Amino acid sequence: MPHLLRFSRDIETRLERLAQSTGQSKAELIERCLGVGIRDLEAQLLLEDALNPPMGVDRPSLDQVLRESGLGA
Repeated sequence: MPHLLRFSRDIETRLERLAQSTGQSKAELIERCLGVGIRDLEAQLLLEDALNPPMGVDRPSLDQVLRESGLGA
């Protein structure tokens, strides 16, 4: 399904130059850029989600984790 994207003049100019210098179409370059970018974004968001639990969810304290594991006092 095609999508309509609007880019700034600067990005459009850069895409044109890159397409001319590489011989690839702008569509190929955009798809490649999105593929790389979305992998990075997914990794970043998954990491942020792991480090920041949702509001209202209490994480156990380190002392509690150690006690429950039998390693704490």
